[in-house]
Amino acid sequence: MNPHLAKLHPYPFEKLRQLFAGVTPNQSLREIKLSIGEPQHPTPAFIKEALAANLGGLANYPSTQGTPPLRRAIAAWIERRFGVDLNPDTQILPVNGSREALFSFAQTVVDPSRGYVPLVVSPNPFYQIYEGAAYLAGAEPRFLNTLPENGFTFDLDALSDDEWQRVQLLYICSPGNPTGKVLSLDDWKRLFDYADRYDFVIAADECYSEIYFDEGAPPLGALTAAQKLGRANFERLVVFSSLSKRSNVPGMRSGFVAGDAQVMKNYLLYRTYHGSAMGPAVQAASVVAWEDEAHVAENRSLYRAKFDAVTPLVADVLDTALPDAGFYLWARTPIADTDFARRLYAEYNVVVLPGSYLAREANGVNPGANFVRIALVAPEEQCLEAAERLRQFARSL
Repeated sequence: MNPHLAKLHPYPFEKLRQLFAGVTPNQSLREIKLSIGEPQHPTPAFIKEALAANLGGLANYPSTQGTPPLRRAIAAWIERRFGVDLNPDTQILPVNGSREALFSFAQTVVDPSRGYVPLVVSPNPFYQIYEGAAYLAGAEPRFLNTLPENGFTFDLDALSDDEWQRVQLLYICSPGNPTGKVLSLDDWKRLFDYADRYDFVIAADECYSEIYFDEGAPPLGALTAAQKLGRANFERLVVFSSLSKRSNVPGMRSGFVAGDAQVMKNYLLYRTYHGSAMGPAVQAASVVAWEDEAHVAENRSLYRAKFDAVTPLVADVLDTALPDAGFYLWARTPIADTDFARRLYAEYNVVVLPGSYLAREANGVNPGANFVRIALVAPEEQCLEAAERLRQFARSL
């Protein structure tokens, strides 16, 4: 067996299952689950209709590169959303959701033959796929704490120059999971400067980019930032996006990777052997999803209503605030986050995720400790009920 498998941590939800072992929740209350970032808004009918109408494609092997109509639809969406013109033949690849692509990308980029153990950098807290991808590519992860006292920004000085010399890949999530932090143009400039100085690739995870609260101020994307900073070829930058949260189709497993043409060429070669081409029916449904914005704006309005209603209730008892974007509240707890989550489940049948499960200790700190992640994915009525129960619980502590 691959020895790197032994380095993988249990996934956060397996840790949560173990935390709740032996607990019988309050049976007088229905369970409300706000732990998993799984969209629960209805899938738009026109996407389901397109999927069903193209089931004839099941008789054909799909192309790894995706169909030209899908790549063109993605390119057109990128141009509308980010003001960036990409070549759909050399700079865009459809993928089976951003998760598998974020993982497999490290296998393409990391080169363990340079005479040292490569490093892969990520924010902390983080999406655990980054860590697993690093280990199974033969690299070591390095975590940069994102703390509220620093506005959830990277402390790039936390790594030594010797460590930066070994960095080959840096994952960044903007809007962030779980903090909701959106990187500014100055933040991107610093990251690009480091990438140029130390010759590493930036993997920008933007799967939450379309969940925001001000229709007139969408989050700054990495491609837009690169263009504004004169990086017309998007060198050392690849962006990952997905329909899952944008269009409420997590089961479709549809997203894309886009950016630096040379990096994309190598990634396409890897994917040809990886055998992860998107099914033809899913590709056809993805085309109509990327071409339509009305359902995305409606989706945002549902999240906006929930955050407007729920954030003040939670902020009344826990230290939290409206995030820049995304669908999580990141709330500080008055007791250990694991105790808070376990007791909230036992006494009020509300499930939230302990923040320490989303982070690792770095520089003597687990930046997720004494926080919980609250995913406002359930219907508004359930989110409000959960917030009221959480308030009662927090006031009892």
